[in-house]
Amino acid sequence: MNTEQELKNVVKERYARIAQQGKAGNVASCCGATTSSNKVYNIMMDDYTGTGGYVEDADLGLGCGLPTQFAKIEKGDTVIDLGSGAGNDSFVARHETGPEGKVIGIDFTPEMVQKARANAEKLGYNNVEFREGDIDNMPVNDDVADVMVSNCVLNLVPDKQKVIGEIFRVLKPGGHFSISDIVLVGNLPDALRKDAQMYAGCVAGAIQKEAYLQYIKDAGFQQVVLQKEKPITIPEDILGKYLSDQEIADFNKGETGIFSITVYAEKQGNKAHKPKVERAELQNREACCTPSSGCC
Repeated sequence: MNTEQELKNVVKERYARIAQQGKAGNVASCCGATTSSNKVYNIMMDDYTGTGGYVEDADLGLGCGLPTQFAKIEKGDTVIDLGSGAGNDSFVARHETGPEGKVIGIDFTPEMVQKARANAEKLGYNNVEFREGDIDNMPVNDDVADVMVSNCVLNLVPDKQKVIGEIFRVLKPGGHFSISDIVLVGNLPDALRKDAQMYAGCVAGAIQKEAYLQYIKDAGFQQVVLQKEKPITIPEDILGKYLSDQEIADFNKGETGIFSITVYAEKQGNKAHKPKVERAELQNREACCTPSSGCC
C-alpha cells in the first residue's frame, strides 16, 4: 500500500462497503472502516440534531464536524460538497442556499453517488446533483462555486496539496470554504500509520496540523481561520487491535494528538452580485416544486 493509486483503491473499496452499513456501526468505529468500539458510541461525528435540512437517511455517521454550520452560505449560492457520501451535508447546504441556489456533491465511490442521488430524488430536490469523480481532479469548471464544504474527507486523499489547489481553482473570486477534517499533532505509532483500515478510517492518512494550514496559505487563500477544534480519542478496544497494552499506555500519555478541525478561508476577489429574487416569487417556486406537483 505504497502508491497513491493503491491508497485510493483501498478507500474506494472500503467506502463501497460502508455505503451499505448502518450509521450505528460507523459512528462507533473510525469512519466506518475499523471494528466498532464496545465502549464509545460516537468517536468522531458531531450531532446534527436540529440542523436545518438534515436528512436522517442520508447520514451515515462518517463526518467529524459540522462545516455547513460555519460556512456562511447565502441564499442563491452555488455550493460544492467534497466527498458528499450519501448526501447529508449537501442537503443541509441546500437548506441554506434555498431553491434559488445550487448544490453539487462530488464523490469517487459509485455506491455513494447512487445512494445520494436516490435520496435527492426521494426528496424532490431539483437543485442538488451528485457527480462521480476525484476531488483532486474535480469534474467542475473554473470559478464555479461561491462556497465549498467538506466533512472528514481530505485526510483520505494522498495528495492534499492537489486537492487544496483544486478548491482554489473551482471557487469563484471572493468565494470561500469551510472544511472539517482530521489532523495530527505529533507522530502516530507505526502500527496505526501503516494500517489500511486506519487509513480508510480517517486517521492514518491525516497530516500534521501546521502542515495542513500551511498548504492552505501556500495555495493563495486568505483570512484563514480555525473555526473549531476538538480532540479525537480512539477507544482502547480499537487500539488493542494494533498496539500492545504498553504501547497504548505510551500513546495515550504521549504528545501525539488526533484532532478534528474546521477551517475557513477565502479566495481573494470581489464576489459577484446575485440578482435579488422577490419573496413572493420564492414562495411560488416552493409551492410549485414539490415531489407530487410534477411541474418542475
